[in-house]
Amino acid sequence: MDLDMESMAATIGVSVLVLRFLLCFVATIPVSFLWRLVPGRLPKHIYSAGTGALLSYLSFGFFSNLHFLVPMLLGYASMVLYRPLCGIITFFLGFGYLIGCHLYYMSGDAWKEGGIDATGALMVLTLKVISCAINYNDGLLKEEGLRDAQKKNRLIKLPSFIEYLGYCLCCGSHFAGPVYEVKDYLDWTERKGIWSNSEKGQSPSPYGATIRALLQAGFCMGLYLYLVPQFPLSRFTDPIYQDWGFWKRLSYQYMSGFTARWKYYFIWSISEASLIISGLGFSGWTESSPPKPRWDRAKNVDILGVEFAKSSVVLPLVWNIQVSTWLRHYVYERLVQKGKKPGFFQLLATQTVSAIWHGLYPGYIIFFVQSALMIAGSRVIYKWQQAIPPTMAMVKNVLAFLNFAYTLLVLNYSCVGFMVLSLHETIASYRSVYFIGTILPIVLILLGYIIKPAKPVRSRARKEQ
Repeated sequence: MDLDMESMAATIGVSVLVLRFLLCFVATIPVSFLWRLVPGRLPKHIYSAGTGALLSYLSFGFFSNLHFLVPMLLGYASMVLYRPLCGIITFFLGFGYLIGCHLYYMSGDAWKEGGIDATGALMVLTLKVISCAINYNDGLLKEEGLRDAQKKNRLIKLPSFIEYLGYCLCCGSHFAGPVYEVKDYLDWTERKGIWSNSEKGQSPSPYGATIRALLQAGFCMGLYLYLVPQFPLSRFTDPIYQDWGFWKRLSYQYMSGFTARWKYYFIWSISEASLIISGLGFSGWTESSPPKPRWDRAKNVDILGVEFAKSSVVLPLVWNIQVSTWLRHYVYERLVQKGKKPGFFQLLATQTVSAIWHGLYPGYIIFFVQSALMIAGSRVIYKWQQAIPPTMAMVKNVLAFLNFAYTLLVLNYSCVGFMVLSLHETIASYRSVYFIGTILPIVLILLGYIIKPAKPVRSRARKEQ
């Protein structure tokens, strides 16, 4: 078996550890399908927890499940022992343990060299554990004054321990996400809410959407394997890279970021297929006639939305969608005081939490600070664009194109730090293009304070009416 694994790994150009992970990861699809055949609620929870633990063991080894148990037990204990503050306690304990694992394993180095460990799965699990505790905490609050997401996801009753384990480890969904709410998991298992039979008929068939996700995964992996030998990350420290002109270095940064994204598109397409075929990915029906099923809960990326983003502001809505949603509901919105609008502080704090969640490499920290600047700069262009009256359609279109070009440039400049991780390589790559992706957002932010466009004529006329 080991010899077969070694030859298979050599054939596709990955390590045996990565191949083992990929096989277990793809196995989440049949495992999730078989969940549908398990009778009864309790057996389903046991199956969810058991298959998740088994896949973790086969992929990462015995100690992975011990690592997963730590945040799960801390979160559940906080909910049992001190409900009024269980959310904040679990947040800091969960992130504290994750940071400790990041420091001990320094997984980013292993990932760069083709290795793998359980830290990536622990990252997803940490978000699940924290959201569960916060939602149980929200169950003590009065419904008046709560945001829509809080009303929808809050837990009045503590889930049983087996329900909690099933939610955390469900069919290996902790491998790469997507993150979902415990309330949805319980409704799905008990066939409540949108999963109950309604006037629209029986549960929708998942097979067409699953095949689409698998075809997408195959295309993404094929393109990634084709591109990655042509745009290696090692080129950034190669003397030949420094000999290139500015535009060639900038275009290489674009192609490196473009290439790396297809690996994530592949991973998320597989996890999307897994969640869809289980039925948990179902998120309701469209308003069309006849109604069609939506599978948004399983969707973690909109590929065309990322590659042709009209503004940096939309990137969190199309990239790592479920984690972005988690950050919005559990960090960004909760930092906004009642009666006040969110500002740059909430954006920067959210991006900092995201950076720490990914790992403590300088490249991650720099990337997410960069992304906060990138989004703030894009908002300035958008405000200028909105202030242009409809009679000046040409100017409006020019600003729209500039926002698109700005997003394309700064995103691919910034993501070099996310890929190379080290401070030296990140700064060297940024310096090679004269820090254009850092200077441009800062200039736009400063100009936003100087050039404050008047409110659109239309809205002013409405106020007068």
